[in-house]
Amino acid sequence: MLRTIDLRGRTLTSTELVAIVPRATAARDEALTTAATIVRDVAARGETALREQAERFDGVEGHDIRVPVDHLDEALAGLDPTVRAALEHAIERVRRASQAQIPAPVVTELAPGARVSQRWQPVRRVGVYVPGGKAVYPSSVVMNVVPAQVAGVTEIALASPPQREFGGRVHPVILAAAKLLGVEEVYAMGGAGAIGAFAHGVASIGLEPVDVVTGPGNNFVAAAKRAVAGLVGTDAEAGATEILIVADDSADPILVAADLISQAEHDEQAAAVLVTDSAKLADAVAAHTAGRAARTRHAERVAAALRGPQSAIVLVDDIAAATAFSNAYAPEHLELHLADPRPEEFVHAGAVFVGPDSPVSLGDYLAGSNHVLPTGGQARYSSGLSASTFLRPQQVIEYDRAALAEVRRDIVALADSEHLPAHGEAVEARFEDADAIGAAATGVA
Repeated sequence: MLRTIDLRGRTLTSTELVAIVPRATAARDEALTTAATIVRDVAARGETALREQAERFDGVEGHDIRVPVDHLDEALAGLDPTVRAALEHAIERVRRASQAQIPAPVVTELAPGARVSQRWQPVRRVGVYVPGGKAVYPSSVVMNVVPAQVAGVTEIALASPPQREFGGRVHPVILAAAKLLGVEEVYAMGGAGAIGAFAHGVASIGLEPVDVVTGPGNNFVAAAKRAVAGLVGTDAEAGATEILIVADDSADPILVAADLISQAEHDEQAAAVLVTDSAKLADAVAAHTAGRAARTRHAERVAAALRGPQSAIVLVDDIAAATAFSNAYAPEHLELHLADPRPEEFVHAGAVFVGPDSPVSLGDYLAGSNHVLPTGGQARYSSGLSASTFLRPQQVIEYDRAALAEVRRDIVALADSEHLPAHGEAVEARFEDADAIGAAATGVA
C-alpha cells in the first residue's frame, strides 16, 4: 500500500532531497488555479456566487448564509455533555499556552532622551475558517478563536461549510463550540469561496472584510489564501495534512502504523511518510499499516491517501540522513520515535512530537499546542497559528531636542549620500532658530 523510496548508499544535497520528497504537486497546482477563479467570482458577485458554490460543492440551496444567533443557542443546548467538557478542557489548555506567546513590550533607551518602544498591537477583525467536509472540526474552532481572543482581537467572524444533513446549517458541534467561545458572527460558507468572502466582504449578508484570515482546510482553502494574500493577512497555508515519522529500530511498528493512519483518514490528499534506517521496522510498519487501514472506519479514504504520491516509506543509511530528509521535507507534523531523539536538530517542522507517548492526535486536541500548522514545505519559513499571528509589532519613537541634536549631523550626512537632501533639511529646520541666535552671538553673518 505504501510505496518505498530507497535512498540507502546515496549522498544527496539539500536540493536533491527537496526534489525527492513525496508531494502531490499536481493536486496543489490544480487547486491554485481553481481557488483563484472561485475567489474572483465571490469578489465580483458576492452572495450569488456563494449560493451557487454551496449548491455545487455542498448540495445545499436556500440556506441562511449568515447564521441566526438562535441556531447557535440551540446547538450549545443540544451539545453532548462529554463533548462540551472535552472542548472546555481544550479551551483552557490552548488559552494557557497561547498566553505564553504574547511578547512583552520593550523600551530601548539609546541615549538620554532617545527612546524606541516596541509594542504589539492586535488586528481589529479576523475571519477564521473551520473545515466541515469529510470530517467535523470543533477543535479547529478552539485552535483559531482562542489565540485571537488572547491576542486582543475584538471582532471574530467564523465560517464553515453548510451541511446538507442539517438542512444547510453549519454542523451543530461547530456552532456549539463557537457559542461556547462567545463567537456569534458565523457564516455557512465553505472552501475557497469562504476565504474570498472574508477578504472582499459581502455586503448583502452583513459580512465586512477582515484584516486577517486563518484556519486549516484542504488544498483549495490553502490556495485561496495565496490568492487573497496582500489584500488581507493570512496564516501559513494549512492545506491537506502531513505526518512524517522518523524512527529507528527501537520504535514500535504498531504505534507508527496507527499514527500514519490517523492522519491519512483526514483526506485522500493527506500525506503519511515514514523515514527510517531500519529495513526490519519498515517491513513491519508496512504490514501493520495495511492490516490496520483495512479495518478502520474510513478505509477507502485512508487507502487512497496511503497509495498517493504524497505518501511513502523512505529507507536511509542512518539517522543523520533521516534528519536531513526531514529538514528538506519540512513536515506539518513530525514525530520522533528514536532512542536518542535530539529534537533540536529537526529545525524545519510545524510541530515536533517527541517519543511514543506524544502522538499527533494529542496535538490535534489537548496538548495545548495549536494544530493549525504550515503544510507543503512551508515550515521552512512559516510557523503554526499562535497569538502572535494576530499581533503586529509596532515601533514608537520618542526623541527630545538634545537627543535629536546628537544625531543631527549623521542624519544629514546619510541623507546627502543618498541624494535625498530634504531629509536632512527636515532635521536642520528644527535648529534654524538656535543656529541664527548662535551666529548673532558670535558675530557671524
